[in-house]
Amino acid sequence: MSGMGAILEPGMLVRHPDKPDWGLGQVQSNIGGKVTVNFEHAGKRVIEISRVELIPVFDS
Repeated sequence: MSGMGAILEPGMLVRHPDKPDWGLGQVQSNIGGKVTVNFEHAGKRVIEISRVELIPVFDS
């Protein structure tokens, strides 16, 4: 895993670049290139990090 996906860890806040309506998401897990995120308005989603570069949020 490379890029931003490598730094994502449980508890971090992220946004989906193509789904702003999903709202803020909290990383639940990051295993084998698949990141599980619980989004405010879309619930729990599994994101394949090689296909979507989630945007870390450091100040919400």
